[in-house]
Amino acid sequence: MVRQALSVVALTCVAAASLPAQGSVQKSALHDFRITTVASGLVQPWSIAFLPGGDILITERPGRLRIVRKGKLLDAPVAGVPTVATAGQAGLLDVVPHPNFASNRHVYLSYSKPMGDSGKTTTAVARATFENDQLVGLTDIFVAKTNGTIGHFGSRLAFDGKGHLFITVGDRMAPPSGNLEAHPAQDLSNHHGKTIRLNEDGSVPNDNPFVGRAGALPEIYSYGHRNMQGLVVNTASGDVWETEHGPQGGDELNLIKAGANYGWPVIGFGVNYRTGAAIHAGTMRQGMEQPVQVWVPSIGASGLMLYTGDKFPAWKGMLFAGGLSGERVTRFTVDGQKAELAEHVVRGLGRIRDVRQGPDGFIYIAIDNREGKPTDVVRLEPVARR
Repeated sequence: MVRQALSVVALTCVAAASLPAQGSVQKSALHDFRITTVASGLVQPWSIAFLPGGDILITERPGRLRIVRKGKLLDAPVAGVPTVATAGQAGLLDVVPHPNFASNRHVYLSYSKPMGDSGKTTTAVARATFENDQLVGLTDIFVAKTNGTIGHFGSRLAFDGKGHLFITVGDRMAPPSGNLEAHPAQDLSNHHGKTIRLNEDGSVPNDNPFVGRAGALPEIYSYGHRNMQGLVVNTASGDVWETEHGPQGGDELNLIKAGANYGWPVIGFGVNYRTGAAIHAGTMRQGMEQPVQVWVPSIGASGLMLYTGDKFPAWKGMLFAGGLSGERVTRFTVDGQKAELAEHVVRGLGRIRDVRQGPDGFIYIAIDNREGKPTDVVRLEPVARR
């Protein structure tokens, strides 16, 4: 199954696409649509979230939380965000409102937390109350036990509809060399390369897979990951889907299972960036999970959405994955716990950092610019076929 997936992705990633003109009709296999601008002038937008009443929250990686209200990006950033590290890949990252935001007004933020004057940073998640366009009562509910500086923070957040919050933590760029089985992502005593599962207040659920296991951190839900920047929970089935960056080649779409080991860096499908040399001991090993899909070459998988709306009815129940280096949005058909790449729906907009479904059923996309030049959040709106 994995070999077949590799050949499909490799073949479909070859052709380049011209830049689509915003407002013009774009065609895909199942729906036609136009791309319209939601907000312009954003600096490295990382995440999009929607509040009851119509406001849209957007994180900018340099450390700002912005509001789009009634179609306009407000000039003033939201006050009260945490102090963030901003070197390299660090910054203010994901934002999600509590499922019961209308009653408790809680907002959750992931960010790169400076660790004193050492230059070290880690992934942290804070909760605050959103009042009068500011955050009040900001409190860290999770601070990862990692050791790193500028990269591989992971940092995606997703609620499961059952009172739990999932968090991804990257491997913090720990070198994959020497004894691969001793790599931090394979060590349950730290949070490198782990999926975390918490209660909404930051406490540990009693049924987490490593609760009570000697030497293991009880927050851990799965391990053996590299840098997971796409995360979504199917709240109807409970399935947790995740995308992560491989090295040079080998980005993955995974179905996350409690207690499972996803293999990094012992197994995988990529090679060393600089030399092209092999990293892994192989592509398969007993006791380590296989990805549902592999991208070769890599697309820089970032942002993952399960479409449940009505504006694009033929897409209902399908996954959509963004790509940074691939500059595309990829659609996957989903059959239970299987997913197959169907098509690249959008190409040529730029580096896709986030893909979200809005409460209006439209699909929202955050476009990232590596150099920090101002860019946009856009959305896909359906166009009737003639």
